[in-house]
Amino acid sequence: MNHQSNLTLRPPRNRVAGRAIGWWSAQSAVFALPLPFTFAILWASIPPTRELFMWFTLISLVPGLLYMAVMPFWRYRVHRWEVTDEAVYAASGWLWQQWRVVPLSRVQSVDTLRGPLQQMFGLSGVSVTTASSSAVRINGLDREVGDELVTYLTRRAQVVPGDNA
Repeated sequence: MNHQSNLTLRPPRNRVAGRAIGWWSAQSAVFALPLPFTFAILWASIPPTRELFMWFTLISLVPGLLYMAVMPFWRYRVHRWEVTDEAVYAASGWLWQQWRVVPLSRVQSVDTLRGPLQQMFGLSGVSVTTASSSAVRINGLDREVGDELVTYLTRRAQVVPGDNA
């Protein structure tokens, strides 16, 4: 069955939880700090190469600190989500931004995502999968909001006629 819809690609209205900034900050630290710390340890422990490792430490630390300072706030500014009676809207990314609209008639599965860092910050993610495209992920939701969203989308996708059967 081919039915037309008036779904448009537009910015979703809802922000993710403010705690997502802390979650993304922790993720960025895990990514950005191991190399400078390794160089700092070598700088302190191998006297003949101290100057070289001092430069390696600084060269790797400065971009890492910039990444940690900018990325979490930029992602918070970009990440948005919304669910209407017809579709799920999601905007994500920070360098490569992605806006997606998934009609509820195309939803095949809805999953909850919670990694260890997300759990520490009381956050959750939701993945909405269709048969024809990759999953739409909404990350950085408050845990209760994520649970309510999964329940709503699961129930709503069952009653919307379309390809989800």
